[in-house]
Amino acid sequence: MADRTAFHDLDRYLDLPRVAGLALSPDGTRLVTSLGTLSSDRTRYVQALWELDPTGEAPARRLTRSAKGEHAPAFLPDGTLLFTSARPGADTDGKDEDPPALWAQPPGAGDARIVARRPGGIGGAVTATRADVVVVQSDTLPGAVSAADDQERRKTRKDRKVSAILHESYPIRYWDHDLGPDQPRLLLGRNLGARDEPVDLADLTPVPGRRFDETDVSITPDGRTVLATAARPEGGGTRSTLIAIDTSSRTERTLLHEPGHEFSGATISPDGTRAVVVRESDGDTQEPLTSEILLLDLTDGSTTALAPGWDRWAGGFAWVPDGSAVLCIADEHGAAPVFRIELADGTVTRLTTDHGAYSDLQVSPDGASAYAVRSAVDHPPAVVRLDARTPAEPAPLPGPAETPALPGTLDEVTATALDGTPLRGWLALPHGASETPAPLLLWIHGGPLGSWNAWSWRWNPWLAVAQGYAVLLPDPALSTGYGLDFIRRGWGRWGDAPYTDLLAITDAAEARDDVDETRTAAMGGSFGGYMANWVAGHTDRFDCIVTHASLWALESFGPTTDRADYWRREMDEAMAAEWSPHRLVEHMTTPMLVIHGDKDYRVPIGEALNLWSELARHHGRDDGSLPHKLLYFPDENHWILTPQHAKVWYEVVLGFLDHHLRDADWSVPDTLR
Repeated sequence: MADRTAFHDLDRYLDLPRVAGLALSPDGTRLVTSLGTLSSDRTRYVQALWELDPTGEAPARRLTRSAKGEHAPAFLPDGTLLFTSARPGADTDGKDEDPPALWAQPPGAGDARIVARRPGGIGGAVTATRADVVVVQSDTLPGAVSAADDQERRKTRKDRKVSAILHESYPIRYWDHDLGPDQPRLLLGRNLGARDEPVDLADLTPVPGRRFDETDVSITPDGRTVLATAARPEGGGTRSTLIAIDTSSRTERTLLHEPGHEFSGATISPDGTRAVVVRESDGDTQEPLTSEILLLDLTDGSTTALAPGWDRWAGGFAWVPDGSAVLCIADEHGAAPVFRIELADGTVTRLTTDHGAYSDLQVSPDGASAYAVRSAVDHPPAVVRLDARTPAEPAPLPGPAETPALPGTLDEVTATALDGTPLRGWLALPHGASETPAPLLLWIHGGPLGSWNAWSWRWNPWLAVAQGYAVLLPDPALSTGYGLDFIRRGWGRWGDAPYTDLLAITDAAEARDDVDETRTAAMGGSFGGYMANWVAGHTDRFDCIVTHASLWALESFGPTTDRADYWRREMDEAMAAEWSPHRLVEHMTTPMLVIHGDKDYRVPIGEALNLWSELARHHGRDDGSLPHKLLYFPDENHWILTPQHAKVWYEVVLGFLDHHLRDADWSVPDTLR
């Protein structure tokens, strides 16, 4: 019998610490990351900041500790570490509702202190590299003319128990939260490292409206100019433009605005004269959206395409110090490698040669090394050092968390689509599957634009592998990392090539000697839930199906999701009618587990309620029972994030699978009895 791991026990799994984020000091001597650990009541993860040695010689050391946790580390030029936290300071009342403030920890030794606060809290800080200037985001009630006024208005709403929000623009929701009544503003702080008292923040956007709900912000090295993406109303929705704000005059100008395109990811060069920007086209019902990298001249506003022939969607940019190249990340064939793009000729070099997925790129001052958070389907996030110039394997750095042992191994499965397109996916197998073939779980990713290439704490295949299942993680049509033509195969035709691709690669997995083709299930979340519903309406080959946060009736999903304007570009009435799973309910004979959170605004709860009522109408027994089940979370969103509910999710899902694939008695978790 294989050794028991943390994945064999849900409580031990939830106890695993979680690394996220990365910041590098200006002199390159300090790396800071965040480590989340389970709170004492086991209902949330508390973040603490840890320092890592970039050379890999010294062990990691903890920098902060509080019950509220610390987030979003950033460095000032003198090495002062900034972070946000809702922990009480010496001059605050310490109430539970105290909003996050901006804190500073001296570069040498000493206690952290509050350097800025606002009634609506403070988001992560963006710092200049050569000036003690910081830009933060804070939500402010629209009528407030000062922080004191904002505080008084908030108190009035609270005392009168007013929760109503009056909207005058679209959208009104985002993913899992309502927008408003307060609105995000960009605020500027100067000389934070030299002050003992909190600084007054200057409002760069006194009348912002909802422009900065999803903004990207960067600042020139001298602190004189801020680049920000700003939403501009258009056609019943919004379009992302790029603006520049002068931090002295607080005036702004539009740098990039183009009908049919969105702009994001602006990252400024070390000399402050250029920026790399992503320009994304809308696409329509026939052609997919496209993404390209632009080099923007900040002096005259001109743009040129960077690496125009490179058929990948890049992001996460970081400049090398001399400005001759940028590093970036892009999905590619089941990985998310780091690439280097030379500005002189657009040459693209893949720097990481493994199957890892990278994020949070930081480049050393000498340009020789880069640092990143690396994860993979078979490895949780950890900080690594990379060669910033030539391809090489990553060098792990001593971190704050040990790597847990896995209960199995990772393999690759390949197949050929009906149209001859090569297909691939990951297969996580339990130890001993070669002697005793494992039941197969087909896991369908969301997006729909996405790829199985990174570690997931929420949809973690190794928990199922620990219970003896093989988990197939395929990238069908619409997956990223295989070029635009691969996406085009499924664009506007969700139930066509994506569906047949899934069946083709499932056939290939079932042909293996270590997989039991007589016991299979299909699972998916979000768009993967849509595909799970589509699968249920087209085949009875699976013993059961789990559909999480799924799209059911496309004509109702489109207008009720949080960004209807985005989905209208691909999903017109004809597309919604042809490819909607709800038309197939009479053909759904496979037992289904339907899961949804009521606070899911991306795929509203109405989709699950509609699906469940249709299943009851068509498949209800005489005694009122169903062969299907509904797991409903009143207080959760698209992802089911709280630890206690994540545990319930896994208990119910694994119990449902065991019942249908292993003939186990149906058992309801004690917490649901």
